[in-house]
Order: sequence, then structure tokens, then C-alpha cells
Amino acid sequence: MKLFRTILMIAMLAAAASSQVKNTENTVKLADGAKSQAATIKDVAWLSGNWSGTGMGGVSDETWGTPNNGVMVGTYRLVINNKPIFYEMMWLMEHEGSLILRLKHFSPELVGWEEKDKTVDFRFVNKTGNRVNFNGLTYEQTSKNKLTIYLALRQKDGSLKEESFVLTRSK
Repeated sequence: MKLFRTILMIAMLAAAASSQVKNTENTVKLADGAKSQAATIKDVAWLSGNWSGTGMGGVSDETWGTPNNGVMVGTYRLVINNKPIFYEMMWLMEHEGSLILRLKHFSPELVGWEEKDKTVDFRFVNKTGNRVNFNGLTYEQTSKNKLTIYLALRQKDGSLKEESFVLTRSK
């Protein structure tokens, strides 16, 4: 029986690993045809609060509301040289037995970047230890009040560049 459990555990780990592909040093994405790991909004409720720090060459502020009916609403702001560069409106929600993070970008004048009926979607991949992985986006809780976000950004030449945001919870 112990051997059977060991074989089963190895098979489960292999299946989980084959459902994801390394994207950048700290981000992964779902393999073609793979499904997101099961998850609920409770798995990311620790994100609630105000986070501030550095990222993308400026001051990054990210705020997440508390979970309500399977959804968390968030905002992001990038400020460089005391000027807002862009904003994001974000929705982290339960979707098809898992999670999805949807966002829209806005200029400093609040003009949307995406078409009015389009969002940028990050499908949930899995949760491993203190990391929550979405396609090309990882949230790593480094302590109760410290967070590092890794984002895979597509470059004009098609390559990926990883950007990191180091944030501290302020409230």
C-alpha cells in the first residue's frame, strides 16, 4: 500500500509539472491544452490590502479589496518622477472551478488602452508554496507584509523580459 501511494504521488507531481511550461525565470504558463489547477478566491485572499514599492522604474502601488462573492477588485498605479504613467483596474475572480485575473489599462487621462469589450486575462496555473502562478504572472508572498510580483513582458522582437515589483503592505 505504501508503494502504491508513493507511485500515485509521483504520478500526480508529474502530471502537475507537465501542465505548465517555464516562461521566464520566475513565471510559468499553462501547457497547450492544459487546465488550470482548481482554486478559489480564498487561495489569494492574503493579497487584500495596500501594497507599495518599486517596479518598472518607478513607484508601484497595488491595492486589493477583500474577497466578496468569489471576486476581488484591485487597482494598480505606476508613478515615475512624480507623474502617473498608467493605471490598471483588476478583477481576480473564480472562473470555471479555478481563478482568472482580468485587467484593463488606462492612461493618466483615464483613456482605456484595450477595446471597450476586451481585457488582458491571466489564467491561473497553480499555487506552489508561497507562490501563486498565473500565465506569465507570479505573486510571491515573501513574508506576511512583503510581496514580489514577477511579470513576463513580451518585447517588440517577440522575446520575453521579466519585470519584478517588490512591494510592502502598508495597511
